[in-house]
Amino acid sequence: MQSKIDVRRSASRDRTETEWLDSRHSFSFGVHYQPDNTHHGLLVVHNDDVVRPGAGFDTHPHRDMEIVTWVLEGSLAHADSMGNSGVIHPGLAQRMSAGRGVLHSEKNDSAEPVRFVQAWVTPDEAGIDPGYEQADIASELLTGELTPVASGLPRHAAAVRIKQKDAALSAARLRPGTSVQLPDAPYLHVFVASGAVELENAGLLAQGDAVRATAAGGLRVTTGEPAEILVWEMHTTLGERS
Repeated sequence: MQSKIDVRRSASRDRTETEWLDSRHSFSFGVHYQPDNTHHGLLVVHNDDVVRPGAGFDTHPHRDMEIVTWVLEGSLAHADSMGNSGVIHPGLAQRMSAGRGVLHSEKNDSAEPVRFVQAWVTPDEAGIDPGYEQADIASELLTGELTPVASGLPRHAAAVRIKQKDAALSAARLRPGTSVQLPDAPYLHVFVASGAVELENAGLLAQGDAVRATAAGGLRVTTGEPAEILVWEMHTTLGERS
């Protein structure tokens, strides 16, 4: 496998803007289709959404996806056809397995805009029972280390489990003058959720920038300011799955 570091700047992402939504898409999504930008590893959707107060996504369907939602600012109310409901806030990990089919809605539950990242990875198998899980990891994030958020990797004791044995999402809230080493995985997707960081062999990354790394080794991230990063570690890609 050839080593590659592909930097994707925030301004290069497709954008959906409505009266209540500002959404930036890292991969092809909806009307924004690019045949050469459909996935990296097992990650097929990575949206950075801002929703105004009192608005949100009405009830809509999903199937055969592992959906992880990570709130950065504000709070997001979730309700689904499995009977789950609740409010997601920063530091709360949420996973929904769409499986053979589920309906859900997501609405801004605060007086300020809510900003959240939603990521979809393909599951190990299609047609499983839908499911839901959430866990608060705010205290773990205080360490400044890379903290597992959602994982299907056998070695991870993540906050929530996804039905994908070759993928995991971790987050780090970095303090000024600190660094973390990223997993040595065949496929990495590194997203700067806030602040700015320096990524080994990639240079300076600002908020909204991302890197798609392939066979790049255990890269190191450093920062001179408060920053938050989201890191998907994947051990196969869609075309290689058995």
